[in-house]
Amino acid sequence: MSEIHCVVEDIVFKNEENGYVVAHVKEKNIRHTIVGCIPYIIEGQSLKLQGEWVKHPQFGCQLKVISCEEILPNSKIGIERYLASGVIAGIGPVTAKKIVDKFGEKTLEVLDEDIDRLSEIEGIGDKKIKIIYEAYSKQREIRNIMVFLQTYGITPNQCVKIYKKYGVESIKVVKDNPYILTEDIAGIGFKSADKIARSVGVEANSPFRIQSGINYVINDFCAMGNTYMPIEKLIKESMNALSVEKADIEKNIYESTLEQKIKIEIINGENCVFTMPYYYCELGVTKKIVTLSTDNYDEVKIDINKQIEEFEKLNSIEFAPIQKEAIRGAFENGIEVITGGPGTGKTTIINCITHIFEKASLRVFMAAPTGRAAKRMSEASGKEAKTMHRLLELGIGDNNQTAFFKREECPLECDVIIVDEASMIDIVLMNNLLKAIGFGTRLIIVGDVDQLPSVGPGNVLRDIIESKAVKVVRLKDIFRQAKESMIIVNAHKINNGEMPILNKKDKDFYFMNREGNENILNTIIELIYKRLPKFNSKWDSKHHIQVLSPMRKGILGVSSLNNSIQQVLNPKSKDKKEVKSRDIIFRTGDKVMQTKNNYTLKWSRVGGEGEKDGAGVFNGDVGFVEDVDQESNLIVIFDNERKVVYEDMYLDELDLAYAITIHKSQGSEFPVVVMPAFMGPPLLMNRNLLYTGITRAKKLVVLVGSQKSIHFMINNDKSFDRYSGLKWRIMDIIQ
Repeated sequence: MSEIHCVVEDIVFKNEENGYVVAHVKEKNIRHTIVGCIPYIIEGQSLKLQGEWVKHPQFGCQLKVISCEEILPNSKIGIERYLASGVIAGIGPVTAKKIVDKFGEKTLEVLDEDIDRLSEIEGIGDKKIKIIYEAYSKQREIRNIMVFLQTYGITPNQCVKIYKKYGVESIKVVKDNPYILTEDIAGIGFKSADKIARSVGVEANSPFRIQSGINYVINDFCAMGNTYMPIEKLIKESMNALSVEKADIEKNIYESTLEQKIKIEIINGENCVFTMPYYYCELGVTKKIVTLSTDNYDEVKIDINKQIEEFEKLNSIEFAPIQKEAIRGAFENGIEVITGGPGTGKTTIINCITHIFEKASLRVFMAAPTGRAAKRMSEASGKEAKTMHRLLELGIGDNNQTAFFKREECPLECDVIIVDEASMIDIVLMNNLLKAIGFGTRLIIVGDVDQLPSVGPGNVLRDIIESKAVKVVRLKDIFRQAKESMIIVNAHKINNGEMPILNKKDKDFYFMNREGNENILNTIIELIYKRLPKFNSKWDSKHHIQVLSPMRKGILGVSSLNNSIQQVLNPKSKDKKEVKSRDIIFRTGDKVMQTKNNYTLKWSRVGGEGEKDGAGVFNGDVGFVEDVDQESNLIVIFDNERKVVYEDMYLDELDLAYAITIHKSQGSEFPVVVMPAFMGPPLLMNRNLLYTGITRAKKLVVLVGSQKSIHFMINNDKSFDRYSGLKWRIMDIIQ
């Protein structure tokens, strides 16, 4: 961390929305460029800046500001220069001299405490005093808030958000109840708020602290995929996290329940605690699933069996009996689930169902949870498929918050909705989809229940299947042509607990035996950099080859892999611009991934059809860095069609994506998948994970590591059990 004391010479760029600036400053006789969030910066100010020196390929050495403090002058000459600089509206050089001549070294004290005394100076009347007062007060407020908050580790970006939310009351609000920041300000968690609270004297057993801590413990638990937390587990973990007595925890759980911050319900005979959003989502999904499964639907006046035969002839195929059952089920039920592994014909079944419905003049909508999955669905069917967010018309509502415009009052205008890759759908997204399904609309849910569950909370597909409330068709047989692929054959073997067939000549599934993590890493680098592109000249290392790893940490985790692969595929160069965020360097040409849903991030269309621009970049979206602009913003192109400008405040939502976790790969398909096979935590290294990883490959799978680790994962059919109440809620109603 570097520190400089400087004077602001000129401001090159300033974003009034988030306070991001590019400016030139002088430290003694040395001129520097600074970049970062400094919302109150004005030319002529004296500042103490802390930050990191970074080298911009186009604009040279810059100080990336992490914290900033204004240094107020204490001499008559310094005060006069400060006021004459234009830092305060209404005061120019002439007025500044008059004020300092009158009040001397007490000038700033007068401005702070008794500004009406300016009327003692000739030429300064009530109107001008009001202008000076408002300008000086605002400058002082922002400065004081920034200094106060930065003392507790709050970033300048977060300081701006706090000031925009609470205005002049910011310091008072934070002192009274720092924990409110966890609810109102994105990026500020319980630990940051707790640090502030301890510093301003909030007691350890304060209800504010304990209730915020309880909420933190539940949300942290739900971040692992759960929708609720057993109450005994909550009490125990809250006691550990907060270091308070059990009675204090129990009392504040009760108080939070009375205030409707949380909800306690009995799930499968156990007292469980929900946060209100997931509680209402489960209720909404339960109600709609039961409604769709029990309502009467208009009969489709068409001979289904005859239409199936015609489709078979048209496409020179022959459906198995179970596949015909799946097709008929779509017409005989309001809701149906079709589940099966790769090569079992799910796509062909979808195409047949769509064909028959459209022949009956019924309107069919197709959707998937991610852009990549929707694109695959479109390519396989030849018809438009949208992301679920786009289908539900995600946008900005009247309260300037993100909202889906398709909902109960404005449902989707169609007769049938087919949703693919349903294993990825979490409880929140499913609730929003079901809200938008009107009376009489059929829902067909397609997915592989044996894949990993959604990244977000819930176990939606499995819960719906296990509730036995809806028609479920399980596809197990592999199509004849699919049997030619060892990827598909081995996927089913792994799912059945059998070892895969390795290194069969002229096939698409290979294993390279390597002992030691260093050897595995070096082999992976060699594969993606040289051997695989040489094996097939059509395979580009960045676009066609994807490394998947079970975990983030360690030498074979995605963080380490990305650094190593970047050095080979996109090394530092004077021709490539770059910007640093956290410990990651993003460089022109890098492959990157969005790591959380951001509904407000704007994008513009890069050619092609569809909307010119829009909002929303979602967890798992993969793109490439096109450029780094003058303000050190990252320009990223997603799916060759959406351009997004990432300002500094959003860079923590991006990761390099040469290697990604298997969890993040869900819904995607890559020509080539390379996976390290090594021993890791038993709860993580399981059959489910291995199965999901290899089913992401379309043309080739290469496993690098030890057979022992593969054998361990296949035999380990245990996984982290999710706490989800959806199945039990549905069963309570239908039984």
